[in-house]
Amino acid sequence: MTQSDTNRRLRYAMVGGGRDAFIGSVHRKAAALDGQIELVAGALSSQPDKARASGRDLFLAGDRNHGSWQELLADELRRPPEQRIDFVSIVTPNHVHYPVAQAFVDAGFHVVCDKPLVHASTQAQALVDAVARQGTVFGVTYNYTGYPLVRQMRHMVHSGAIGTVRKVVVEYHQGWLATAMEASGSKQAAWRVDPAQSGLAGAIGDIGSHAENLLITVTGLEIESICADLSVMGAGRTLDDDGNLLLRFSNGACGVLITSQITIGSENDLRLRVSGSTGTLSWCQENPNQLLHAPLDGPLRVLTRASSGLCEAAIRATRLPTGHPEGFIEAFANVYLGVAADIRARQQGVAASPLGADYPDVVAGARGVRFIEKVVESAASSQKWTRL
Repeated sequence: MTQSDTNRRLRYAMVGGGRDAFIGSVHRKAAALDGQIELVAGALSSQPDKARASGRDLFLAGDRNHGSWQELLADELRRPPEQRIDFVSIVTPNHVHYPVAQAFVDAGFHVVCDKPLVHASTQAQALVDAVARQGTVFGVTYNYTGYPLVRQMRHMVHSGAIGTVRKVVVEYHQGWLATAMEASGSKQAAWRVDPAQSGLAGAIGDIGSHAENLLITVTGLEIESICADLSVMGAGRTLDDDGNLLLRFSNGACGVLITSQITIGSENDLRLRVSGSTGTLSWCQENPNQLLHAPLDGPLRVLTRASSGLCEAAIRATRLPTGHPEGFIEAFANVYLGVAADIRARQQGVAASPLGADYPDVVAGARGVRFIEKVVESAASSQKWTRL
């Protein structure tokens, strides 16, 4: 690829995310936010007519607006390399992730995939192996890692600002499944409570996977064992809609992970608290522009996004001056920026972005799948603790 080829927006295709799909719209807005990436092709639904209608809504060219992901991949492979997409974004229900991701990686394309990565750790390992074999970029959109103050929190933990980590508490509370939304025509609820589409877990897979990734990203700790209790509160459901976990980490720290989608009054209440030997850090997704630092030997500090003294990673993830709120889509966009930087580096013959690959990758995605499996195993076991 010539230098002039790299001085352009990256081109991507989307699989899933058509009409009435919440997360596809979020991905598109996030990818477009910084003007570095453009949507040029798609197969936006599993229903061919709906897929093409959705593509027309987004003004995709007729010859790149496809009725299935198989047609999309075949068309891209027919094109000369300089006209092909740079990556594909997969925003389908969970059960479609693996076949699409595996096919595009095997064909040599870079991939961004929504979470959880796949249904089973065997599939996850196959993707890890394929990415290593092909040398491609593979991002997984655990988007909460893209918040500037989450990156500041990570920096402070890793730099020893709160000493040795002793206790981690992460909670993700929602209330939208407190009633039988799946019976009301809600597409988003219907596939999430269906084991064939969602996988072997409900809330623990949908939002618990976010909680696991957030706590590991921030602390750098390794979960050694878990004690899980999963509950099904909604009548007629087979997958968990509430979960409570005790955690033990390899460094001797302990933790708690709570997920619920039946907590009435909760919207997207994701909270992380990390306590060490010399202080505590606390962050809440619904108030993402503040990070609380309680040091052992001083008063409570409130760090604000874009303020002076933050680490380079937090500053790099910030777009607006302090006091102007930034949030969910901007955090998503930071994941896409990390992927884009890595793709550009590969195109220029560099092993990785000089800024570092600051996005969740296929290995993080595979770890999340193993975590979900072990939580379900622990909840069904008569043993108190299950080792990861």
